[in-house]
Amino acid sequence: MKTQLTLALSKGRIFEESLPLLRAAGIEVLEDPEKSRKLILATSRPEVRVVIVRATDVPTYVQYGGADLGVTGLDTLIEHGAGWGGGGLYQPLDLRIAKCRVSVAVRADFDYANAVRQGSRLTVATKYVNIAREFFAAKGVHVDLIKLYGSMELAPLTGLADAIVDLVSTGGTLKANNLVEVERIMEISSRLVVNQAALKLKQDAIRGVIDAFAGALGKD
Repeated sequence: MKTQLTLALSKGRIFEESLPLLRAAGIEVLEDPEKSRKLILATSRPEVRVVIVRATDVPTYVQYGGADLGVTGLDTLIEHGAGWGGGGLYQPLDLRIAKCRVSVAVRADFDYANAVRQGSRLTVATKYVNIAREFFAAKGVHVDLIKLYGSMELAPLTGLADAIVDLVSTGGTLKANNLVEVERIMEISSRLVVNQAALKLKQDAIRGVIDAFAGALGKD
């Protein structure tokens, strides 16, 4: 009997950009999560299933054994406390997919350079409180952090915050809302994460997936 594997993915860009890597591992997802109400999707390999979870929940599902493997962004891992290898998760591969960056953005008429002088204090709205806290602390800038989960661009426009820390891809949304990107904090891509206990108990099956992903990346 073949070892059962559960892979956690989130809808959207990560799911779409994971598909070529899954194909390289001989895994075809049989349903489109955007068209199906199912949260557990079968694949072309009966022993492999995909569970669809919220992006921020992928590390949690993998860490606590709800999934054996998952694909998630570095930003999510840092906020989860896993960062570059902590949090009980094995991170064998940077998959180099779903690339973007975490940046600071402000209103176009806001004097950010003057505002971040040593000893200054900023109000920053973000979903990425750990990343923002560490970044501004390293600069010697005192910040009051407001945690938001969506429509981040509204915060500076309504006076809720001086700045935002958010994911930026093309910058189009910022420009459309009269915001400017003033600092890049870090580049982001998605990682393959593995439950450490599963890696021991299902080593051959998981190593097969890791090696196939690595092989596909090597062809880029």
